[in-house]
Amino acid sequence: MTHLGELAGLLTSLLYTLSATFITRAVQKVGAVNVNRGRVVFASIYLLIINLILFGQPLPLAAGADRWTWLALSGIIGLALGDAFLFQSFALVGARIGSLIFALSTVFGAVAAWLFFGETLNPMQIIGIALALGGIVWVLLDHRTGSEILHSHVAAGVMYGILGALAQAAGYLLAKQGMLGDFPPFQASIIRMSAAALGLWLMAAFQKQIGGTIRAFQQNPSALKYLALAAMIGSVLGVTSSLFAVQHAEVGVASVLTSLSPIFLLPVSHFVFKERIGWQSIAGTFLAMAGVSVLFIK
Repeated sequence: MTHLGELAGLLTSLLYTLSATFITRAVQKVGAVNVNRGRVVFASIYLLIINLILFGQPLPLAAGADRWTWLALSGIIGLALGDAFLFQSFALVGARIGSLIFALSTVFGAVAAWLFFGETLNPMQIIGIALALGGIVWVLLDHRTGSEILHSHVAAGVMYGILGALAQAAGYLLAKQGMLGDFPPFQASIIRMSAAALGLWLMAAFQKQIGGTIRAFQQNPSALKYLALAAMIGSVLGVTSSLFAVQHAEVGVASVLTSLSPIFLLPVSHFVFKERIGWQSIAGTFLAMAGVSVLFIK
């Protein structure tokens, strides 16, 4: 069967769309902070099992101190902080807007690679950055974007989305450094995720909030179900599908196809979360995704 890589890329976007939907449901029940703490636990368990099956050990203890340092920092910044900001954005402006703003991580990553790693930005990629920024701003200027959310909440949600995108971009660059030499992605993922889990739960202990988090899930058991599904769909199946896409399709094509969740979230937001979505939001979303696509033109 041809175009398996391209199909895997589309599947990845669908999986990330489902994951964002379940995360949003969980956030509505127990809050973004508790969701982030619970999600890293589920994801770490899944990844430990996968690494045990694939490599015969749950953790790559022989990976080397430098690699562990880079990847652990990547997990703390990109997963612990980045996802904390993203989930807070979901809580304030919903999965559709939050995911769209989070797509800026691609733009921030490209600019950071240009500034710090000497990678070049050709004219088409600069146009892509402008299109992505313009599309997102156009969506945010749509009066229907806020739906029934207070405008102050929209502003805060946008800020959290931008912070999440910045942290995600920084985490990606750190992970890239830690994976030099074709280090297996699943082994890199468990280092990143376990570091994020350790950081989040140590902070919870320092703030004396572990009991509150446990009680929140005890009082809302359905949130645990949403988290278990989100972690499996996003952190395991989504990651696996994205790796398959990169292996069997051109990297640029795979990167674009795996970044389409803001488009898939348009009907989800309308039918599941009952948002009123105007033509401006739809056009702006497609414009932003077009800009992201142009970024991968060499």
